[in-house]
Amino acid sequence: IFKGRDGTASLNDEEGKVTEDEEPRACGVCGDLAKGYHFNALTCEGCKGFFRRAIKRTTELRCLFLNKCIVTKSNRRACQACRFRKCQAIGMRREMVMSEQEVLERRIRIKKKKMRKIPPQLSSQQEDIIQELLCGHRRTFDSAFSRISGFRPMDRVIFSESECSRSAAEPFNPLTDCPTNSCTTARKSATDPRTWLRACSLSSSSSSSSSSSSSLCGLFEKQETQEGEEVGKSSVFTALPHVMDLTTYMIQDIISFSKGLQDFRSLTIGDQISLLKGATFEIMQIRFNMVFNTKTSIWECGHVAYCIDDAVRAGFQQLLLEPLFKFHHTLRKLGLQEEEYVLIQAMSLFSPDRPGLQQRGVIDELQENLALTLQTWIDCKRTAPDKHLLFPRLIACLTEMRTMTEEYSKQVLQIQDIQPDDISPLIMEVVSKSPCSDL
Repeated sequence: IFKGRDGTASLNDEEGKVTEDEEPRACGVCGDLAKGYHFNALTCEGCKGFFRRAIKRTTELRCLFLNKCIVTKSNRRACQACRFRKCQAIGMRREMVMSEQEVLERRIRIKKKKMRKIPPQLSSQQEDIIQELLCGHRRTFDSAFSRISGFRPMDRVIFSESECSRSAAEPFNPLTDCPTNSCTTARKSATDPRTWLRACSLSSSSSSSSSSSSSLCGLFEKQETQEGEEVGKSSVFTALPHVMDLTTYMIQDIISFSKGLQDFRSLTIGDQISLLKGATFEIMQIRFNMVFNTKTSIWECGHVAYCIDDAVRAGFQQLLLEPLFKFHHTLRKLGLQEEEYVLIQAMSLFSPDRPGLQQRGVIDELQENLALTLQTWIDCKRTAPDKHLLFPRLIACLTEMRTMTEEYSKQVLQIQDIQPDDISPLIMEVVSKSPCSDL
């Protein structure tokens, strides 16, 4: 026994027709050809529909005669009351009739089941979204970092007077130029990113001047020489100038990327600024992840390579760097395609929960469309058996970055108190909580 489309039970095939192996049977109500069991009784299609309609009637059926009308195929429409009583007499049950809500839910389930059998496809609108994001990303992000120029030099060694005058455009390799070769040593000896982070931090601390504190937190305290003289603040975070130049360069490209998106330009200037202030750090890390090497734990930015030790010597602390380092390993190991990278950048940009937004409803709809596009892309292009896990893993990575964004802003402001001249106004506008229009 199975249920038909209207919720009725049938002993025959799916269409409710009598099979060749069975003899024709008469409807228990009117004697017409019965097509199957409906509502617990053998009836024709006409009496099945009549019983369902009668159950849903709000008015009571009345017989104009003596409630003893004979119901046949030819006169079954003459007296509805007697026909209904006969339906009940042969065992048709009112509780088996589905309500309108149950019928609707069943139709939805059938529709979803059919859709699951159809391979997912990107709509033309979703393809246009991806193409716009790809064009904007490729225009504003050079994975070879060939456009880097004019940056202040990195502090791979303690510069002599002649070394300080070296061209800022000259490449630096952390594998050879890091003080005490901390990047190379730690990379070879540590397979766990957290172990390597601690190694880099300790190495950076030990290679600083004799007047510096042995702990990273101590760098935020006043440094004194053995004679009690204060060390100049400009020498505390030696890698800061170059790191801030790199950060400013990345922020400028992210702003250009955002302004190239039609949906972003359609928002008010105030909302554009709020979105950029909230998403810049996240998009920057997503872009850096595209050049991250999980085997060496190095960011391979063209002819320049960076390690976590550079961030330590720029003044950033383990409270930020440890989860950030773990984030890069986690995200990179997902093996994302370029399309997936640009979609999560856009999802980060169009976050409706940023403070100060006025058009939250519009932005929420934009992010929802981006999330659906990403999910459809994964369903269409991915073939691995665990591809259904990729989307929730990406959402988890984006969520993890939210907490890091707050910590990043906090640490930049702390560093700015010590070395204010090395942090650009653009960076300060991004991390400050007050609304800015210069972006």
